[in-house]
Amino acid sequence: MPVNNQRPATQPSTRNVAVVLAGGSGQRIGLATPKQLLKIAGKTILEHTLTIFEHAPGVDEVLVMMNPGFVGDAEAIVKKAGLSKVTRVLPGGTSRNATTQLALDALGHLPAETTNVLFHDAVRPMLSQRVVADCLTALETYGAVDVAIPSSDTIIEVDEDVITDVPTRSRLRRGQTPQAFRLATIRDAYAKAWNDPDFQATDDCTVVLRYSPDVPIHVVAGEEQNMKVTQPVDIFIADKLFQLSSAGTPEFTDEDYTARLSGATVVVFGGSYGIGAGVADLAEKHGARVFRYSRSATRTNVANPADVAAALEQAHSATGRIDFVVNTAGVLRIGRLDQTDDATVEETLRVNYLAPVNIARAAFPYLAQSKGQLLLYTSSSYTRGRGEYSLYSSTKAATVNLTQALADEWSDDGVRINCINPERTQTPMRSKAFGEEPAGSLLSADKVARTSVDVLLSDLTGHVVDVRREELPAPAAESARSVREPAQ
Repeated sequence: MPVNNQRPATQPSTRNVAVVLAGGSGQRIGLATPKQLLKIAGKTILEHTLTIFEHAPGVDEVLVMMNPGFVGDAEAIVKKAGLSKVTRVLPGGTSRNATTQLALDALGHLPAETTNVLFHDAVRPMLSQRVVADCLTALETYGAVDVAIPSSDTIIEVDEDVITDVPTRSRLRRGQTPQAFRLATIRDAYAKAWNDPDFQATDDCTVVLRYSPDVPIHVVAGEEQNMKVTQPVDIFIADKLFQLSSAGTPEFTDEDYTARLSGATVVVFGGSYGIGAGVADLAEKHGARVFRYSRSATRTNVANPADVAAALEQAHSATGRIDFVVNTAGVLRIGRLDQTDDATVEETLRVNYLAPVNIARAAFPYLAQSKGQLLLYTSSSYTRGRGEYSLYSSTKAATVNLTQALADEWSDDGVRINCINPERTQTPMRSKAFGEEPAGSLLSADKVARTSVDVLLSDLTGHVVDVRREELPAPAAESARSVREPAQ
């Protein structure tokens, strides 16, 4: 009968070590450097992955097994990001199994019975804290744990391109990482495996299954977003998922706001009404020095580089620093492009795109000094150009691309940039364009403002953060769907 390999619930002395496997070369997708060193959302894939374990409450230590030619690069990333849980960066082996063994050797000083180890692919940078926590919980009962998700595709077995079997899909899972073990379990399995002259395995749970068959391997539910960046298309998908990962946006309390905003300097362009006024009011309420600029209140034209520079200089002169710069200014003109006059075209391009460019250029020196953040705004219409407001949707798409590019350019300077993507929002700009709309069909400017401040206080960069209403009752939802216009 199989042994359940149980032990009492994890004691305070149990040490949980995450081993990040970063030995890949990137050659399979035609890269000159390992794919774990590619940048997505302003950070390398490796840094994203290490940060997950840095923030995992149950993980005590992180060991990085790196491609031997890039150990120095990984060490530099760890140092710059301040990843305190990473104790060592070591060269990996010539195979997955050899790398695991080198990691086990490096952990040889730890007691096998009170140490857990989680092996995770460095190129799975969207692992959730829920999965990490579930793995650690499962190790309180089981000696080996895998992470997997159901297969949405039918899997076939073939022999020379001829189907030999079609397994029952309900019994199939797609394996992910981390794979978690009690150190004693994985050590014992590998010790037996190396005595087998035909030993070969693509992952560590296979080693336990073959060489320690009495140890049940428990399966924790994974997540689709915990994808592995392997092929060129995966880089594109991962980049988009990071942009749209609003679910990972931290939500701060009023006490957090006061602690983090007190004494900070916030500059808001478009701060007289709507979302901009909401951001300014919230920051001011919690102790920030807020400077509001707009064409109506201060005669500041965001499309004029001189006006932008003067506004930032004024704020900096008054407080000696600028921590956050927010631009909510924008114009929305409805109509066919072929029927739009030159003045309207120029105004839309200058306010909706050149203004963010001007603000970014002028704000950078101040934000580099404070390690601060620039926050821009887009619209759900950026994902697909739409008739009747082609200029608006295309300039909002350009703002998203600007955010992505600057997140990369500014990462080494410690300056963050993000973009808020609100659903249709009740603002004066929208009312002017569309008039009265069904009650309850619009997002409140205050909700967008609160999410905006949450993003400002986060460590996110290069993200496009969605802000959505709660689920509407059926009649209101139907009314909202009947309206074809941009989000903001």
